[in-house]
Amino acid sequence: MAEQKLKLEDLLGGVQKDEELGRIDYVAIIGGGVMGQGIAQTIANAGVDVLLIEKTEEQLELAKENLTASMEREIARWALTQSEMKSVLNRIKWTTELSGIPECDIIIEAVDENYDLKRKIFKELDLIAKPETIFISNTSTLSLTKIAEVTNRRDRIIGMHFLNPVPKVPLVELVRALETSDKTVDIIKKFASRIGKTAIPVYEYPGFVTTRAIVPLLNEAMHILLEGLASAKDIDTAMRLGYNFKVGPLEMADTMGLDEVLAWMETLWSTLGEPRYRPCPILRKLVRERKLGKKTGEGFFKYDSDEKIIN
Repeated sequence: MAEQKLKLEDLLGGVQKDEELGRIDYVAIIGGGVMGQGIAQTIANAGVDVLLIEKTEEQLELAKENLTASMEREIARWALTQSEMKSVLNRIKWTTELSGIPECDIIIEAVDENYDLKRKIFKELDLIAKPETIFISNTSTLSLTKIAEVTNRRDRIIGMHFLNPVPKVPLVELVRALETSDKTVDIIKKFASRIGKTAIPVYEYPGFVTTRAIVPLLNEAMHILLEGLASAKDIDTAMRLGYNFKVGPLEMADTMGLDEVLAWMETLWSTLGEPRYRPCPILRKLVRERKLGKKTGEGFFKYDSDEKIIN
């Protein structure tokens, strides 16, 4: 009996250990841009502590100001309360240091769509993170398998492609790299559910589902505008009323960030070589002029401080 009891205790101990390994209490986010801010807000709102890391104190302060301003706009719309905002901000630690990385259970990279940059970040973090820490990339177009090559934890590399605005969009694409383990997938599926997201599993492929499907629509709307068939306002009105879209394609692009949209198109165009992904010249022009959409106050439309279109 003693022998059987010992085996049972060993079994229960093993289960408890597995649960502890899959437990997520502290999340690091690399990059405090629009996506990083939204991911931080979403995770903190679910009761999980967040470490948000930026390159400089100036960028860090800007990220904090922008997130606070965004939540204050939500309060003005009665979509958020002061106590909820305070709770979210209290769970986010803002820093430029990597010293907290060894304490984190997962690390989410949310920087620009750049292979070299992402690989450099993953390689450096791999040296200081706990062996069991899962690395997540928010990439929308790049190969996770290629990014994972620079680490010693290829089985713990996975993609979570969040859509902007992250706190409002209930979807996340769960991207499995070539060597991602079943255990990693299971842990991150549960994590996605915990933060209020429906996780859609997708195969690793440029653009996955959402980016690959939306880019041709945005691009075609831009070409219609370039060719003078209709105004930006009328193009969006036609698509909203004609196809029951919540927002039109041009305002949608402004919301996403025109620099981000251009980066997606360029990656898909260079990777797949299909004309539907070749960026419209008007998009390149707006990005050159730093008219990047809602985050700069002007893109295809002009916006007020509440990110509403100025007629």
